Amino acid sequence: MFRRVYTALVTPFRNRKVDFEVLQDQIKRQIKAGVAGIVPVGTTGESPTLSVSEHKEVVQCAVETARGRVKVLAGTGGNSTREAIELTQAAQDVGVDGSLQVAPYYNRPSPTGIYQHFKSIADSTDLPIVLYSIPGRCGVEIGIPEMVRLREKCSNIVGIKEAGGTPDRVSQIRQELDSKFLIFSGDDSLTLPFISVGAVGVISVASNIIPNEMVKMVDAALKGDFKKALKKHEHWYGLFKDLFIDTNPVPIKSALAMVGLGKEECRLPLVRMNNRDRTQLKRTLSRYGLIS
Repeated sequence: MFRRVYTALVTPFRNRKVDFEVLQDQIKRQIKAGVAGIVPVGTTGESPTLSVSEHKEVVQCAVETARGRVKVLAGTGGNSTREAIELTQAAQDVGVDGSLQVAPYYNRPSPTGIYQHFKSIADSTDLPIVLYSIPGRCGVEIGIPEMVRLREKCSNIVGIKEAGGTPDRVSQIRQELDSKFLIFSGDDSLTLPFISVGAVGVISVASNIIPNEMVKMVDAALKGDFKKALKKHEHWYGLFKDLFIDTNPVPIKSALAMVGLGKEECRLPLVRMNNRDRTQLKRTLSRYGLIS
């Protein structure tokens, strides 16, 4: 099942269109670095600005490029249950290994609505589903009681990506759900403390640019070598924080462009970083030896 480092892939654009050649190169680089999986079309992949057809094409490209060498956990959630089901079934048809399902954003559903949303999606597919709680983006949190109900009723709901939470919430989840329920950190800087209390890995933004280093940190932590993992965490902490100096994925796209791994292009309403933040990010990349 899913564990270790999964890279939340950026969706590269060129002249407002998806650049599939660069996307394939990114995936091959991730595979070579030893990540366990890739996550196309999540938050970092700018999923809200992709059309349904683009969304399906990006997922298909990820599956075809991966060729089974890493797992593909496709972002197929949304704030429309019907659309999330359509995207999930399309992803299943092209052979993904699982689905990442974000909490419905903007609608602000009640806990009952959240439960029914995810249950409807789970009932529509055989894919393993990882829930995705990111209240800072969605305005709602996936409550632990709802996780428990979903786990009891839907055998294919296998875990959660916890973004914007705390180690205490990870501990709460671990107390209330069975030991096979997977918890992923959704924040690079919280990965180590999350693993220390029961998480099994990270769905990472930073691994777009330093995949091998994220693999080393997470693998060390999962093996219980927290001294080695802490050394990696402390070393890279400055980069973890500066990759969120602006709204994700603006900084990671800027960073990738600075090191020659893509263009800086995002889709509106996201725009390029201001000069002050760009200067700080460039200084950080230089300090880490990622650019000269």
